[in-house]
Amino acid sequence: MSGNRILIADDDVELGRLLRDFLAREGFEVALAHNADAALAMLRSEAFDALVLDIMMPGRSGLDALKELRRESALPVLMLTALGEDIDRILGLELGADDYIPKPCNPRELAARLRAVLRRARGEGAEALTDLRNGPIWLRAASRSVSVDGEPVSLTATEFDLLVLLLREAGRVVSKERISQTVLGRPLGPYDRSIDVHISNLRRKLGEAPDGASPITTIHRSGYLLRRLDDASNDHPPSRPPP
Repeated sequence: MSGNRILIADDDVELGRLLRDFLAREGFEVALAHNADAALAMLRSEAFDALVLDIMMPGRSGLDALKELRRESALPVLMLTALGEDIDRILGLELGADDYIPKPCNPRELAARLRAVLRRARGEGAEALTDLRNGPIWLRAASRSVSVDGEPVSLTATEFDLLVLLLREAGRVVSKERISQTVLGRPLGPYDRSIDVHISNLRRKLGEAPDGASPITTIHRSGYLLRRLDDASNDHPPSRPPP
């Protein structure tokens, strides 16, 4: 995992330098930006593997920057959120952040979360991925791309891995605990709503199933289930192949 280039966007100059120095010892190459506009400018002009984004910054907030970034890029994003600020955390995940870590953060945990999100983005550390299909939903392994009814669907690395798990277990309930461990690489916390938000994002992007309902069903107190969709469609190729 050495050599990964990370951008840290945080107006706390001292904290940024401390995190940069620690991550450099862990094998990361780190650049710093101290406001959202500077971070967006650097992301457009330089190549980075992931962004560590503070939500609360003067001027344009981290949430505004994330919203703009997601119109242009699926770059892995790890949010830094104030301890107890659940609403910011949820908003960040809804806007497409891959994961979060509360401030003040343990640098070792930050490094671990970064490695996890980078592995997800590259499809590493999981069982060999093959093409997966469920009715109109097609997932192609080689390109790590998804389409619904032949139309491409843009997913973050976390959403992609979540869909992989649900497709592999189509027709079976997958617990939140298993999703958290498999997709996020960490245990599910007692008040952690990350999985719920990622599921909500995935539902929105996949749209309705052929029967007009969501393809993903919530199983109360158990988890989530991706329904087996339109068995008849599995017998014939779609009118337009996935891109």
